[in-house]
Amino acid sequence: MDAVVTSPVELDEPRSGLDQALTPPWVTLVWNDPVNLMSYVSYVFRSYFGYPEAKADKLMLDVHEKGRAAVSHGSREEMERDVEALQGYGLWATMRKDD
Repeated sequence: MDAVVTSPVELDEPRSGLDQALTPPWVTLVWNDPVNLMSYVSYVFRSYFGYPEAKADKLMLDVHEKGRAAVSHGSREEMERDVEALQGYGLWATMRKDD
């Protein structure tokens, strides 16, 4: 019986916190619109993000009074997922690099 020789496999190292700090974070924005009720916007924030009622209501009021609110922060891929989900709920959502 022949012996099987295997060579070691090199794995990529996980990204360090420093590498992640160099990658600009992204933000999901929800914009005010003339269609959705304030109670519905708050409901979406509670349902999708799992935010407590007080946080969901504060964000909803920011949308209503300031015209927009930053509702989530993270990687570009995470924000793309959030924007798509919020648009699925009928909200006007976009994303951009966070300042």
